[in-house]
Amino acid sequence: MEVRDPIHGAVALSPAEQSVVAHPFFQRLRNIKQVGFTELAFPGAVHSRYLHSLGVMHLAGRAFDRALASVELTSPARREAFRQCVRLAGLLHDVGHAPFSHCTEFAMGPLSALGIADYGDESDRRATHEDYTVAILLNSSLGELIDESFPFTARHVAALVSRDIELEDDFFVDGDVEVRTALSQIVSSELDVDRLDYLVRDSYFSGANYGHVDTNWILNNLACVANEGQLSLAIERRAIYAFDDFMIARYHMFSMVYFHHRSVICEEMLKRYFQSDGCSFSIPVSLSEYLHVDDVQLWTHLREADDPWCRALVEGREWKRALELHGEDVDTSWAVSLLDDNGIESITASSVGKLSRYDVYGKKRTSAPPIFVLADPLDPTQGISDLRDATSIFDRYRDERRISRVYVHPDERDRAAAILQTSPGRQLSLI
Repeated sequence: MEVRDPIHGAVALSPAEQSVVAHPFFQRLRNIKQVGFTELAFPGAVHSRYLHSLGVMHLAGRAFDRALASVELTSPARREAFRQCVRLAGLLHDVGHAPFSHCTEFAMGPLSALGIADYGDESDRRATHEDYTVAILLNSSLGELIDESFPFTARHVAALVSRDIELEDDFFVDGDVEVRTALSQIVSSELDVDRLDYLVRDSYFSGANYGHVDTNWILNNLACVANEGQLSLAIERRAIYAFDDFMIARYHMFSMVYFHHRSVICEEMLKRYFQSDGCSFSIPVSLSEYLHVDDVQLWTHLREADDPWCRALVEGREWKRALELHGEDVDTSWAVSLLDDNGIESITASSVGKLSRYDVYGKKRTSAPPIFVLADPLDPTQGISDLRDATSIFDRYRDERRISRVYVHPDERDRAAAILQTSPGRQLSLI
């Protein structure tokens, strides 16, 4: 079977993969928009998590074929099992997303209520879509289907989605080498196929050019290196500039598309409804209930709810920007106080973009397994190096990119703008 994808062309599926795609939990992703409220500013961006997930599966297979091409495994059957496992991890990595994707993640229940055994050590925190993905893989009929249909279990698939999954067997060990690290990096890392798909796909459907990435060149230059008995993902040095461009593309997509002011305020308004006393909608922790929670169900609820925030969202009357400031450390409290003094209610929202998950507040993360850059055969002075040391992109874009906005009711927008413009010494960005 083949699926026609506007980004990757024909995406092939095996009969066993078709059965996974046909499962209700995966079919649910047809009704989960990839980029939430982004379609308000970019009307073409109505593509689904379903389509994105098929694309990630396809790229995961391509990445595996290239990265492990020179790795000697004990048998063709073992190679195919690893390849199939990483393709399923790519296919199912987003199966736990809530309605409007990331826009409602703030409303998810506690991790402890999902009942995931032997998983992480932060049981009192709020669950994420990744936690729901793990729960669906381990505690639903989708996991049972995987157990019955493949030469590995759903827990092995979950282990490539989340590094918090503990395994008691040696499925990912082949001879003297453990391959889990490399396979999980294909699915989730600084150089993962999730980003390689969604940047190009979101750029295509939104009509924005910021997400253009040389996907083929990056994939064709993947490799693996043995690092303390583990295979780790690597990239040929000749593709390092394509990697830099890939990182900058993501950085710009967040600033210009994902953090668009209309998307941000709609998420903030939705949050205010969820946090109000009159809210009767919740993200369930029961997987049988969660199966039926999607964009359609939430949007239907919003249309029927007798709540001013819901009415404004449904009728397209989102609050308007009165102030927008960009920088590393920006302060909008003065504007909020000034508006409040004049009887104008406001909503503040701050969107923070950071180039890399390797670097947090100026300190390199040691928990993320390193990606390596292979030595250039024409330059004997260079050996295999850590990706963080092989490019200056991380240092150049070390600082956070913060966009701070103040929104007001549409009827108060002009008055708010006039008030803020009278404040001395303030350089305002008003639309």
